[in-house]
Amino acid sequence: MEMRTFAYSDEAGWSIESFPAVDSAQTLVLIFGASGFLDNPAPIAELAKAYRSSVIAGCSTSGEIFGTEISDDSLAVAVVSFGKARLRTATACVDDSSESLTAGQHLSEQLLADDLRGMLVLSDGLSVNGSELVQGINSILPGNVVVTGGLAGDGDRFERTWVIQDGRPAGGVISAIGFYGDSVRIGHGSKGGWDIFGPERRVTHSEGNVLYELDGQPALKLYKRYLGELADGLPATALRFPLALREGPEDRKSVVRTILSINEEDQSMTFAGDVPEGAHAQLMRANFDRLVDGAAGAAMMTRENCPDQIGPVLAIAISCVGRRLVLGESTEEEVESTVDVLPEGTQQVGFYSYGEISPYASGHCDLHNQTMTLTTISEVA
Repeated sequence: MEMRTFAYSDEAGWSIESFPAVDSAQTLVLIFGASGFLDNPAPIAELAKAYRSSVIAGCSTSGEIFGTEISDDSLAVAVVSFGKARLRTATACVDDSSESLTAGQHLSEQLLADDLRGMLVLSDGLSVNGSELVQGINSILPGNVVVTGGLAGDGDRFERTWVIQDGRPAGGVISAIGFYGDSVRIGHGSKGGWDIFGPERRVTHSEGNVLYELDGQPALKLYKRYLGELADGLPATALRFPLALREGPEDRKSVVRTILSINEEDQSMTFAGDVPEGAHAQLMRANFDRLVDGAAGAAMMTRENCPDQIGPVLAIAISCVGRRLVLGESTEEEVESTVDVLPEGTQQVGFYSYGEISPYASGHCDLHNQTMTLTTISEVA
């Protein structure tokens, strides 16, 4: 396996003099970039022209991760040429979140095979219900296939996102890359680092990913009461105060949900994933040190899940935009902490997202919010 990572910005151009000459059906080109490249796709088109036979995938971000640096209005690129592993790609188009489950099934059916070892999913970040998407995937794929990925971002604007389809950025698209064969090694890890506060409340009225009532009270009104002055900045300020959800008071497994939009008229909140009626919900807030420790914990989990990875190793870091808003100028500490834990020589690219896809610990994937999710990919001879 050969690998090269590099970057692009309008000011500096490409960070390398020429693209690696490894175009083939066994080459993966990953591209993470700002939403503005939807209007200026020329740099992406350069890559597509150079890698006509390769699998090209990527999405828009709320910040590009390149090594231990975080940038905006740039591209972070990884080119990986595999020796034995095979690659396939599939895409699905969605006009409405109600199509998310079917889209997940469709992608999985296209890629399913006896030697499928992993799948990386990159999804539109606004028109897709992430919970329904992973439910569709899980209904088709066996639990031993590692499924990871994330929902595309658009800073804290929530206006438009893109996913690469046929070498071009496009809205309303979900793409998936399948990794095949016994030579490929895929590690995964996902951790948060948020503190729970306030009473646990029951979801008394919801529809899919839209929450209307908690304990019989209008959800948005109750949420604003906790936010105080920060309520004026909704929905962006909601990234600092996600919800922790679990099925019942005895359930140790909890998932985190981030608000995408609010509706003042019916006092509802729309989340990146489902908020089932009957679930127990509790507010969360940031703990700076625990967020950084959580990122390191995700890297440690990745190493434990795949202990036999030896170089070269590609790490794909997908962290929630809410974490970036909280960490501010110190955000690079979390991407530095992952590299410190991963195998020496690991090359890292990634993005800040509107949702993260990864197994909770093992088995089928879940939709997460406000986590650092890592996927490591390598190959044995």
